[in-house]
Amino acid sequence: MTSAPATTPVRHVEPVMGTVFSFDVRPAPGQDEQARAAIGDAVEWLHWVDATFSTYRADSQISRLDRGELRIEACDPRVAEVLELCEVEYSASGGYFSSVIGGRLDPSGLVKGWSIEQASQLLRSHGCTNHAINGGGDVRTVGEPSPGALWQIGVTHPLQPDALTTVISGSDLAVATSGTAERGGHIRDPFTGQPPVGQASITVVGADLTRVDCVATAAFAMGPGAQSWLERLAGFEAYAVTEAGLAWWTSGFPRYGTVPAATSGDATETPAHYG
Repeated sequence: MTSAPATTPVRHVEPVMGTVFSFDVRPAPGQDEQARAAIGDAVEWLHWVDATFSTYRADSQISRLDRGELRIEACDPRVAEVLELCEVEYSASGGYFSSVIGGRLDPSGLVKGWSIEQASQLLRSHGCTNHAINGGGDVRTVGEPSPGALWQIGVTHPLQPDALTTVISGSDLAVATSGTAERGGHIRDPFTGQPPVGQASITVVGADLTRVDCVATAAFAMGPGAQSWLERLAGFEAYAVTEAGLAWWTSGFPRYGTVPAATSGDATETPAHYG
């Protein structure tokens, strides 16, 4: 019995939403152009999301809605969809995930993961059933990079930017990391208005990046309460690095990612690769 031949990756890198999105599609033989067209559609989608939801663009629908210049009924229906999802996550997190930050409407904690999840579904609708999308460290993988292989997702150490703290392996996975590595102390405890203390980063693994992104944001905002909350949360596993450089993880996380040999101590610097 012979295995299916490995395919040549079709890759693309796109700056959008203030970060960089990378696409890695493994098409069936002879379907490279189909993969490129699918990536083109996904890139167009991401730019639409940026134009609609950016809090940095005065003309975005979210900015105009926040200023009272636009009613929700006049917005694209997906704006209401996103805000409704934010309300669900607000309730599920006990208020630690919020779409109102500093008195302003800001659903950014959900939008990136949601937009990547939608882009992944778009690729699948084009027949691209083996792919990975990485948007600023939030990753959605589907299928396999090659027959019988798993996607390898390296997570940057928040205190040592040139090192990895864990490597996550899997096929149909959603992975999101919240912390200070990429955007500094942008996450606030919604109850105090202050940056949370305790964690330098929290990485969450699950099945849907919309929810995984929200869970990672809420967990980081919780500070010391994150570990027990995540341990009780069905369908998610997590790995964190504390401000002191120590690592902790939920009981099911080793099914997906590497962990230090001891149950506490310095976070690992495991060499690995993405894709």
